[in-house]
Amino acid sequence: MNEIASFCQSFKKDFTPRVQDARQPIRCWSEKDVLNGKVVDAYVIILRTRGCSWAMASGCTMCGYFNDSMFTAVSEEDLRSQFKKAMQNYKGERIIKLFTSGSFLDPHEIPILVQYEILSALTEQAEKISVESRPEYVTEKMLAVVQKIMSSKVFEIGIGLETSNDLVREKAINKGFTFHDYKKAATLLKKHKMNVKTYVLMKPPFLTEKESLDDCIRTTKAIAPYTDLVSLNPTNVQRHTVVEYLWKRNQYRPPWLWSIVEFLQQSKNIADAFVKCDVVGGGSMRGAHNCGTCDRKVLNAIEDFSLSQKQDALNNLTCDCKEKWHDQLDLENLSFGSLVDFSRWKP
Repeated sequence: MNEIASFCQSFKKDFTPRVQDARQPIRCWSEKDVLNGKVVDAYVIILRTRGCSWAMASGCTMCGYFNDSMFTAVSEEDLRSQFKKAMQNYKGERIIKLFTSGSFLDPHEIPILVQYEILSALTEQAEKISVESRPEYVTEKMLAVVQKIMSSKVFEIGIGLETSNDLVREKAINKGFTFHDYKKAATLLKKHKMNVKTYVLMKPPFLTEKESLDDCIRTTKAIAPYTDLVSLNPTNVQRHTVVEYLWKRNQYRPPWLWSIVEFLQQSKNIADAFVKCDVVGGGSMRGAHNCGTCDRKVLNAIEDFSLSQKQDALNNLTCDCKEKWHDQLDLENLSFGSLVDFSRWKP
């Protein structure tokens, strides 16, 4: 195991999961999304599983979703109970997004029989079903069965590629698979007429703001032939992660909201895919942020663009801190790593 993998694993050694109810989902809510070019309601379900298999082996430098995992086996009956309780609050939303702390298609998280039962139930409800999976679980055998279950419904699998650069993915993120693995999985999904959503990570540790912005743009160009949707994920500081370790030592700053705006402004000239960004923790010190004064205005513009795909939503965004962001992009070339936001830092 290499150094960064060992470092990621070290945060799990003394980790004690909270006492949690294995028969209750983590969370469910309704939000806006886009289907066939129209803004519609989407229902989001996060099931509580044993956790991501990769996280249990070592994990990614920025991912703390294992904090909500059981870290022990969850029975088929408990998973069925979670799904049943989640669907009690379903109000006919046209899209259902079903997430876990890892991969829905991982049989160690969701047994295959339960996967089939859940997907079969969902086909009787929403028009589009979206799940997530690492590429190693996207197989010909699995997709052939899922294709029969889903029938004429839109089925989407999100893959956390993060970057097309294998060196960055291995050394800065510790993702555990290659760009070739992603392309193989995406090609299989296309073969079975399923949609591909690709997560692109902005600001992994050890990259400067400018390096990360450029990497997101290069990645979007590289995945254009393979993906239907690009979801930009700005890094937020999650508990018990390498990113939090660095952040607490003033060695990491989450991305500027201006970097997200710059990426979104360039994205439509790079790929024909739908491009969106959900900023988790936006405006806080642990999430993507600017100076604090303009954060809400910029976050609203990012949300508007993500639903409308109209560049107009990003126009006329101004603030004195935008010049500071420009200065940082220039100054980082003279420093080592990303500059920290001391102006808003409260130890």
